[in-house]
Amino acid sequence: MQEQTERTLIVGVELTARAQSTPNARETEPDTEESLAELATLAESAGAEVTGRVIQSRPALDPATLIGSGKVEEIKTRIEPEEIETVIFDHELTPTQLRNLERRLAAKILDRTQLILDIFARRARTAEGQLQVELAQLNYLLPRLAGRGTQMSRLGGGIGTRGPGETQLETDRRRIGRRIAKLKAEIERVRATRGVQRSQRQAVPLSTIGLVGYTNAGKSTLFNRLTGAGVLADARMFATLDPTVRQIRLPSQRRVLLSDTVGFIRNLPTTLVDAFRATLEEVTAAALLLHVVDVTSPTAEEQTAHVLKVLAEIGAETTPQVLVLNKSDRLPEADRMQNLDALTHRLLGETARQNSTQASLVSARSGDSISQLLDLIDQQLLQDPVARQRFRLPLGEGRALHLLHDRAAVISKHYAEDYCEIVADAPKSLRDKLSEFAVPD
Repeated sequence: MQEQTERTLIVGVELTARAQSTPNARETEPDTEESLAELATLAESAGAEVTGRVIQSRPALDPATLIGSGKVEEIKTRIEPEEIETVIFDHELTPTQLRNLERRLAAKILDRTQLILDIFARRARTAEGQLQVELAQLNYLLPRLAGRGTQMSRLGGGIGTRGPGETQLETDRRRIGRRIAKLKAEIERVRATRGVQRSQRQAVPLSTIGLVGYTNAGKSTLFNRLTGAGVLADARMFATLDPTVRQIRLPSQRRVLLSDTVGFIRNLPTTLVDAFRATLEEVTAAALLLHVVDVTSPTAEEQTAHVLKVLAEIGAETTPQVLVLNKSDRLPEADRMQNLDALTHRLLGETARQNSTQASLVSARSGDSISQLLDLIDQQLLQDPVARQRFRLPLGEGRALHLLHDRAAVISKHYAEDYCEIVADAPKSLRDKLSEFAVPD
């Protein structure tokens, strides 16, 4: 049965010019209209019906209610006539602000962090993902226990009510603290298991390529296009959370592992970044990152900057990248012919020049230019480099012949009386394995 949507009002705060006059303020504060539009999309992804939005302009955030008592009264007069059930704030609310707003407004009060946590709780499917979400939720709830009373037991259902469960929300700080410690220990075990699996993969060796990007940039669609994995891909934010790893074959015949990860978003809650470190280690261990950007988004530059910021936070800022400019099928023909180097520099700034980042304009949905992207990945993947080599195999060496056809791009093959001579573009690991059959130049 389909869930009934909640009538929701979203609220943002725009700091006035006096507050934004400090150095770098414009860089740290996103455009309020854009941020609220994104919040509306998040709310709709969680099952809300956004019926209105409120923007409050202030020189500073109000420590008691975030938006000031006058604006609170304005919202209060709208709740009953418009049948508002939920009010979602674009800023993270302090425990005091949350408590004061709940006392004055006859509606459920959520902030951006709690909304994102709710979406993560809905979408996590694996045991690992559920552990990470629960840890993030408890870290968020712990400082908000004092003074909440029965409000902690949200039994009515709907947005913001999923999570650790009624029992956890009614326990005291000590019991929640013990649960947090247990979750951290379990996630560390997950981390150790992933480390063992990663070591086993690296022993093959198979390089790992990580898919990263802003949420809804088309990562899962690209993942499906490259691997045929059938991962859920739709327009909802955070449609897929749990990491998926699949093997693909590059034009050089090298086999590599492609890992799809959670999409990033501006103001991603710190609790989530911390909780998902075990998953994000797949990114830090990758030999190459495919940074997927929705080239049609009017905020593509800002979204790219936020992804780069999170990559820096998890220690992956120096990993080589290929910029995948996705959704080219939605671009006008004239825009498809624009200079890729100029576009790359516009999105990445000096980072593009310093790291010699290459770009590829593709459509994951239609498959346009995917072959060129695979060629570019082959060129940029420095691990297990490919080189041309001549091999002379005795006719009885069927295993070596099979390996060359399976893991290398065979250029030519010539049979003589008692041997077969093959020229192939082969990765270093295969050239080392078949070194006894290599013919010196």
